[in-house]
Amino acid sequence: MAGNTFGKLFRVTTAGVSHGPGNVVVIDGCPAGLELSVDDLLPDLRRRRPGQSKLTTQRDEQDLPEIWSGVFEGKTDGTPIAITFRNSDQRSGDYGDIKDKYRPGHADYTFDAKYGFRDYRGGGRSSARETVSRVAAGAVAKKLLARDGIRVLGYVKQVGPLIAHVPDPTAVTLEQVEATPVRCPVPETAAQMFQFIDDVRMDRDSIGGVCELVATGVPAGLGEPVFDKLKADLAKALLSLPAVTGFEYGAGFAVATMRGSENNDVFAPPEAHESPVAPDAADCNATAWEPNHGPRVRTESNRHGGMLGGISSGMPIVCRAAIKPTSSIPRTQRTIDRDGRPTEILVKGRHDPCLLPRFVPMGEAMVALVLVDHLLRARSSKLSS
Repeated sequence: MAGNTFGKLFRVTTAGVSHGPGNVVVIDGCPAGLELSVDDLLPDLRRRRPGQSKLTTQRDEQDLPEIWSGVFEGKTDGTPIAITFRNSDQRSGDYGDIKDKYRPGHADYTFDAKYGFRDYRGGGRSSARETVSRVAAGAVAKKLLARDGIRVLGYVKQVGPLIAHVPDPTAVTLEQVEATPVRCPVPETAAQMFQFIDDVRMDRDSIGGVCELVATGVPAGLGEPVFDKLKADLAKALLSLPAVTGFEYGAGFAVATMRGSENNDVFAPPEAHESPVAPDAADCNATAWEPNHGPRVRTESNRHGGMLGGISSGMPIVCRAAIKPTSSIPRTQRTIDRDGRPTEILVKGRHDPCLLPRFVPMGEAMVALVLVDHLLRARSSKLSS
């Protein structure tokens, strides 16, 4: 099976299936000298793990990582980092009745069409269980990015018809996001979302929404101008996650109704108090800076979402991913079997009524992996002055 590796210089390869012995991730290209331990991985893994609340699947996986290689005496040693996770709460028997039936909304049929064979237990390789590996790799990427004052944070922007009003995405804090099980930083909207998702769950259904992801402190100059545009790699990264059906950045699809005079972000001179050196991570929200300590450039607005011509502008990167409703719902649905005969299916197992709360750390991980890869690539794009 091809397509299990992501990145150019910071390369991540994952392996494992939903109901197999476990999952593994190999990170190749992480520079030596980064302090790294299991404790660095746990915070984001806990945000992703199942069983957090009644809004998530009740599969009980501890998601405890084991670092098998790439770390010596508490620091990365420049060799591939291998991290494993052992599955402990599979219920493969939940899927025995549907092994020859195609679940609506799932990859069952397309997997059969491609390989002529599939692991029907929980979706096999197509399961979101695979993302535990991505989140672990993303935690390593986040730690590398933090050394350059770059922060990546996501939150739930929308659930069904409920939309959170976030005036300044760069001002949102991790504490605000983690204050509720929904991971929406606006308390009033979060409470409405929680009740709405629970009502959908009680109705034996599911609901989708939107996750907004923000990267601050990103220097200007990341991304390649043609096929490896930063926006293109971000889109690929997020669309590679299960259940993502749409990607936009900056003003996104709203530009379809704008004129150029409305959409263009006006460049502004550096503010008088700004120094020519990179600001601390806490000061990276509102300003832009050039990676080689050249003159600062900023724009008065950020409809371009921090990227122009596929290259980072130094302004905050703001993007969004649309997440579909969970395909597995505890309702009887019409379908066909592998022989094309009409039948009905009732999906058992344990599933999220809304994927958004657990998606947030997954989205953050993929954004971090793209940024750290392009940060390493940017360092070879020109000679130092």
